[in-house]
Amino acid sequence: MCGIVGLFLKDKSLEPELGSLLSSMLVTMTDRGPDSAGIAIYGGANGNKAKITIQSANPAKDFDGLEADLRRALDAPVSIEVKSTHAVIVLAKDKRSDGRAAIAALRPDVRVMSSGDAIEIYKETGLPKDVVSRFGVASMSGTHGIGHTRMATESAVTTLGAHPFSTGSDQCLVHNGSLSNHNNLRRELVREGMSFETQNDSEVAAAYLTAEMAKGKDLGEALTGALDDLDGFFTFVVGTKSGFGVVRDPIACKPAVMAETDRYVAFGSEYRALVNLPGIEDARIWEPEPATVYFWDHEKAA
Repeated sequence: MCGIVGLFLKDKSLEPELGSLLSSMLVTMTDRGPDSAGIAIYGGANGNKAKITIQSANPAKDFDGLEADLRRALDAPVSIEVKSTHAVIVLAKDKRSDGRAAIAALRPDVRVMSSGDAIEIYKETGLPKDVVSRFGVASMSGTHGIGHTRMATESAVTTLGAHPFSTGSDQCLVHNGSLSNHNNLRRELVREGMSFETQNDSEVAAAYLTAEMAKGKDLGEALTGALDDLDGFFTFVVGTKSGFGVVRDPIACKPAVMAETDRYVAFGSEYRALVNLPGIEDARIWEPEPATVYFWDHEKAA
């Protein structure tokens, strides 16, 4: 049992409140997953800049001097904002791949949580209220985001095992359920060049979507393919740079509820995660259908 939340904003005036709204939704789901929590925020994209969010078990050692070390290694401007055990590195977009390689060489114990133009991921073990507090999530702005509270059933309670999982640029996934064919699918994806940091089945689902989108599919098409290629029980909420998608397996035994107004689309494992959203009393509220893809995209709406 885990808790999932997601919020896709249509109304730009709500963007300064994204972090606050998502934090409240996530904390409400605490009893569905007290082991660890994580949240992905999409916002602040700059056409010339990229962001790499990193995590360290020893931030005092690993983050000290890292900004200067990266500037020397890349011979380019770099800025770093430290947030507890995480840090967001901002650098030129054409330096992102070199930046990841330099981080691995300079600080081998550091782990990359996400990279892209807009995404930042913060996740740690502990109660959701403590996780969102330590990273100041409530003060963050953005266009959309997803979150997860985990009750571990198949793998260890670790930072890397927490959701969201990000396996591609500006892509991430949260999952409630269990996949039965993840080991076979993992082997296929490794042959295609994907790499994995955990044994978690949810990371395989994220990598599957990344691989499908690399073939030219949009998020909606990739989620449609997942219905044929993934076996087991799952509810996925997925983010891309401009998109937000939801899909449940054909049996749909994991709880889910959605709400839509002219200002936002919201997802929660239970309705109580949505009750404090603005205008929820006037929202269209429904349970997403089994084997049905729901997909919104800022770029396609523009």
